[in-house]
Amino acid sequence: MSGTSRAWTLRVALVGVPLMFIALAALQRRLDSQALSEAMQNEDLVLRSPSLVKKLSLGYDALLADIYWTRAVQYYGQRIGDAHTKFDSLGPLLDIATTLDPKLIVAYRFGAIFLSEPRAVGAGRADLAVNLVQKGIEANPDQWILNYDLGFLYYWRLKDYPKAAQVYAEGGKKPHAPLVMTLMAARVAQKGNDLETSRMIFLQLYESSRDKNVRKMAMRELRALKAQEDEMHLDEIIQDYTRRFGHYPVSTKEMVQAGMLPFEPVDSIGFPYVIGPDGKSHLNPDSPVEPDAEKPLQIPQINP
Repeated sequence: MSGTSRAWTLRVALVGVPLMFIALAALQRRLDSQALSEAMQNEDLVLRSPSLVKKLSLGYDALLADIYWTRAVQYYGQRIGDAHTKFDSLGPLLDIATTLDPKLIVAYRFGAIFLSEPRAVGAGRADLAVNLVQKGIEANPDQWILNYDLGFLYYWRLKDYPKAAQVYAEGGKKPHAPLVMTLMAARVAQKGNDLETSRMIFLQLYESSRDKNVRKMAMRELRALKAQEDEMHLDEIIQDYTRRFGHYPVSTKEMVQAGMLPFEPVDSIGFPYVIGPDGKSHLNPDSPVEPDAEKPLQIPQINP
């Protein structure tokens, strides 16, 4: 390196480092001052630019990442509970923290909670939470727990069941991922009426697992899926029957007699389906098949 280059590097360091800490000090004052709380909504470029802060860090990336993550937590904590507050600087603070330290898993996980919670509890920005966790997955491809968080966002916040099922399935293939990730993929697909995807996942579990309990569970779900699919098909035929005859059929036998079914349909155990007073098909009360699809889907609380 030439003398001129060294001098230039030294000059940048002498100017850049003080500027960086001046900027951090300014951020601290803004965070701690009630009088300037509105100013925090419009942080200057230095405090909003991850690439610029990273250049100014001069190798202290992890240290600054912790500082920005701490500031994000404080910023969130000072505003929680106020339905009229804004969290405009929360996203940039989290973006800077995770750019400085892409392995800062806690920032992705809890940052997504801060961003996705509804107003008064959080920023109400599930879209930004999704972007943050996707950034984390790209930087930490083996961290299945981030797929779990992203699947939760798609399922619970955005009601995008196909995307949630896809994310859970991808996470289930990662190292040390628990079985619940694959199960969530199948159940969420079932919730979104993507029965074929759900069936394929449960069938794979049944055929590949040596655990008797897992195989038993997979078979139970496969039977429930068949019942769900059968009932959807029967309900369509019941509607046709009702339009034709002006009333609900009281049994599937009536639809056979009307030439709308070749035989009385039965579930995977052999019990005939019944038709309720609501004009919908149902599993026979005596059937051991469990209609899991009708039960509310619970998202388990798990830790890596």
